[in-house]
Amino acid sequence: MESLFKRHDAYLSRVPMEYIRDFMQRINWNSRLLVIRGPKGVGKSTLMQQYIKQHFPAGDRHVLYCSADTNYFSTHTLLDLADNFVMMGGKWLFIDEVHKYPGWSREIKEIYDLYPELHIVMSGSSLIQINDGQADLSRRLMPYDMPGLSLREFIHLDTGLDIQPISLNQLLALNPEYNHKNMVIFGIYG
Repeated sequence: MESLFKRHDAYLSRVPMEYIRDFMQRINWNSRLLVIRGPKGVGKSTLMQQYIKQHFPAGDRHVLYCSADTNYFSTHTLLDLADNFVMMGGKWLFIDEVHKYPGWSREIKEIYDLYPELHIVMSGSSLIQINDGQADLSRRLMPYDMPGLSLREFIHLDTGLDIQPISLNQLLALNPEYNHKNMVIFGIYG
């Protein structure tokens, strides 16, 4: 376990905190079991690490971030990890790249059922199946699909300009020439 905590500390020491995606606010982090899905490179790992850095003090051993695609899991199971972590007082387990661990859903279901006080946050491919035939997690798991950067987010990262999100109705109110007829013509139904 200590090797995992060392990696956890190393990951968190390098995570950038200058910009945090708005997507972080859309997630119900109090859910006992959630998965953040999305394509490679969209920022799932960074988002989980930023959440930990924001909400847990450095060195807190009640939280653990690990990646299921590391060599550690060639000789250890997710269930072993959870057993040891909970025995040490662990409360929040973040598992990155869970889809790369064979039989992940079956073990996650068992962990969920065994440890009702444990919060499990996972990340995986956008193709990850909630019901993969091994263990149906559909009634237990809260899935979140992380999108790529919005134009507003890209502009912020590129220029530093902070543009607040607005609704379509707010946008259309900026130009009164656009009315309901124009929205119908352009295929926008509001």
